[in-house]
Amino acid sequence: MNGLFKNNMSFAVILALGLLASAAPAQQASAPATQQQSAPAAQSQAPVAAAPQTFKARYDGGVFGYNRKIEGNLSFDDSANRLVFRDKKDQVLFVIPYQTLSAAFADVRSRRPKAATVVGSLPVPYGLNFPAMFVRNKYRYLTLQYRDAETDAVGTTSFKLGNKQLLESVLSALARKAELTRRGEIFVRPRKDEGTRTGVYEVATPPQPQ
Repeated sequence: MNGLFKNNMSFAVILALGLLASAAPAQQASAPATQQQSAPAAQSQAPVAAAPQTFKARYDGGVFGYNRKIEGNLSFDDSANRLVFRDKKDQVLFVIPYQTLSAAFADVRSRRPKAATVVGSLPVPYGLNFPAMFVRNKYRYLTLQYRDAETDAVGTTSFKLGNKQLLESVLSALARKAELTRRGEIFVRPRKDEGTRTGVYEVATPPQPQ
């Protein structure tokens, strides 16, 4: 009996030590997970940096008469309450008055770089160029919906900006200057008609740019 009792006690001690050893890594693993969950909340509360008055931007289309991509600069012209786009020669191509904006949002598009496309198409043996097929870059766009005051035409235009921080600051500044209302990650201009109206942006929240 004493031998059996000692064996049971030894087994119980070994089992307890094993449970303690397995619980420690689990607790350590849960700590980073908790930190990761709290990180987005802290980031969402971080203040947006002030937007520059003039910044580089590539026009990607949407304004009637300008059908090609154009490298240039966007500027806040607060004295005239408008957004001004100039080409590389500093020539004004078109303007978007703040009051004509009906919506503005930050867009993210993933595309494969041209170099990765070329490498992926090369006849390299043993599939050495296969990883190039999965290479993709993220590009940031300021997308605007507007209604032209003269023609009453509605259009959507977009400008490629340099990085996420610039896009966030420009979008925030433009929404404030144009007096747009936030709906999730989109800024819109609600109609001033009498009565209650419910638009798609009242409930729809597009995915946040990564």
